[in-house]
Amino acid sequence: MTALVLALIAGGVVGLALGALGAGGSILTVPALVYLLGFAPSAATTAGLVVVIGTSLTALLAHARAGAVLWRAGLLFAAAGLLPAAAAGLVSVHLPAALLTAMFAVLAGLAAVRMLRSAGPAGSGAETEAAAGGNGAAGPSAAGRAAGAGAGLGAVTGLLGVGGGFLAVPALVTVLGVPMSAAVGTSLLVVVANALVALAARASTAVQLDWALIMPFLATAVLGAWDGRRLAAKVSARALQRVFGGVLLAVAAAMGATALL
Repeated sequence: MTALVLALIAGGVVGLALGALGAGGSILTVPALVYLLGFAPSAATTAGLVVVIGTSLTALLAHARAGAVLWRAGLLFAAAGLLPAAAAGLVSVHLPAALLTAMFAVLAGLAAVRMLRSAGPAGSGAETEAAAGGNGAAGPSAAGRAAGAGAGLGAVTGLLGVGGGFLAVPALVTVLGVPMSAAVGTSLLVVVANALVALAARASTAVQLDWALIMPFLATAVLGAWDGRRLAAKVSARALQRVFGGVLLAVAAAMGATALL
């Protein structure tokens, strides 16, 4: 019963972060599964993909209804990441737990730094990325940069079981010139595609998942995402980014210490 309550609460917090920030919330899923619910790192990254798919698909439908998804740009970006996502998904379940934990700690630290930087003075972070977006899609090298960024994102999704929206949004803006108004919705399309392929690649592995905890976690994450959108309308984006950036930094430190012990 205690584990079920923790799953419900943790899922709600993940959904709240995802709904409030638009990207970056799902990176809290794997640490919650490991430290609160006792999942092994390999099982947590696989379960994380299930949660990422469920929450991102729900959010994608909402953005699509609002006309805030550039389907062609998103599918082209996602295509570059499908094979890396599948390959990384197969490799991930065979990596030592300490290595997976260390890699996730680094990723969480990078996400925290990006959140805290974009919560800084005006003209930094997302604003700067948006300003650069107008030139990102021009030139013959844009296709190569898009392929590289898409492949990298696919590998991260497959290896660590995270959506990677905090990486996809700036990449779409600066590399493909996607406007910020459509970047989050388009990034969700990329995330869903990569996560589906990575999860399919892991289907043949022997990782056992506790669905009795995963499904309640996913359900409250989806519900929490709706509350997160309402929260974002009441609290400034910079304040939210500072709070969640601080939480992520603490998570990264804790996971880094665990990997070293």
